[in-house]
Amino acid sequence: MYDEFTRSEAKKQLNYFIENKLASYSKLRNFVIDNKNKSTTSFLSPFITHGVLTESEIINESLKKLPFNKCEKFINEVLWRIYWRGWLELRPQLWTDYLNNLEKIDLDFKLDTKYKLAIEGKTNIQCFNDWVSELKKTNYLHNHARMWFASIWIFTLNLPWELGAAFFMKHLYDGDIATNTLSWRWVAGIQTVGKNYIAKEWNIRKFTNEKYTNIKLNEKATPKTCNTNYPVTKKEIINPIIEKNYKLLIFENSLSFENSDFYKENFKKILIVKNNYRKINISKQVLDLKSKLINDQGTRLEKASLNYEIIDIEELKKINEDIYAIYPNIGENLDKINSYNLKNIKFLYRKIDQFSWHYSNKGFFYFRNYIPTIIKRFC
Repeated sequence: MYDEFTRSEAKKQLNYFIENKLASYSKLRNFVIDNKNKSTTSFLSPFITHGVLTESEIINESLKKLPFNKCEKFINEVLWRIYWRGWLELRPQLWTDYLNNLEKIDLDFKLDTKYKLAIEGKTNIQCFNDWVSELKKTNYLHNHARMWFASIWIFTLNLPWELGAAFFMKHLYDGDIATNTLSWRWVAGIQTVGKNYIAKEWNIRKFTNEKYTNIKLNEKATPKTCNTNYPVTKKEIINPIIEKNYKLLIFENSLSFENSDFYKENFKKILIVKNNYRKINISKQVLDLKSKLINDQGTRLEKASLNYEIIDIEELKKINEDIYAIYPNIGENLDKINSYNLKNIKFLYRKIDQFSWHYSNKGFFYFRNYIPTIIKRFC
């Protein structure tokens, strides 16, 4: 999929997509492969998840090639991740509840035969088995295949969505807490209450170019239910005044400091934080990817003559000075910071998040109304 895991490779992949696939993206995006057996996607998501490429630069480069109305669908998909993160940031209890429920469910299903057959790709549904194999081998799945996979997992195999979301986070290079968790809830029918996504045989057949036929699925499943309501909570996303000669923490979601809002600030030292201690088990391949992207960020900082160090997240316990940090978003890194009860970290929020999250309190269609404003302001 990639020659290497670097920002240079990310930019190369972005340029290739814009020149060769952007114009046909809207038409072909739902096909797992097109009729020439070529991928229809950009493969940029792992770099977006880790902040190696920013949404702003992707949109900006896309608009240099095509006008907004010719690439609107792609731009919407890029901004979905900002929307999902904002939606979760305004409802942080959902993530906490997910982890607590996952822990209980994991104990109940650890020895469950049906669950073991699913994660081993040994069900009686060939397309599902192939996707399990592809996910483990490439650490990637086409978005349409992810939707089918999740629907089959929940409604045909009758497995808890929480376990499926964790299975994706374990193996996906682009695993993003908000996008992954909320997408699985959406398929289950509890994100948009009462509206579930049902994988259908005709749809899989069509968008895999007849690769899979005669697939036996539960196509009449009713939405799952959730007894917990998550109202919007107030969240302060105001940046402090940045004083000179303080250290800065960077986490795995912000691995392009030189392309950030804070590049021109005078930080004494940049600490890139590596986290191998997680509640959701992550595969060696995914951890290796994160390590390579962290090392590449370090190399670029060194070339820019910036003082940096890569540290283990456990070392944050020893920090007894005021320090800035680019906000890591709700997830495992923020959980660690909170568990250490660190009060001396001052979070810095990206400007695009500060603005966009105000419109993430409702559904995506509401958010979409403000996309032209977001583009005008940040791209």
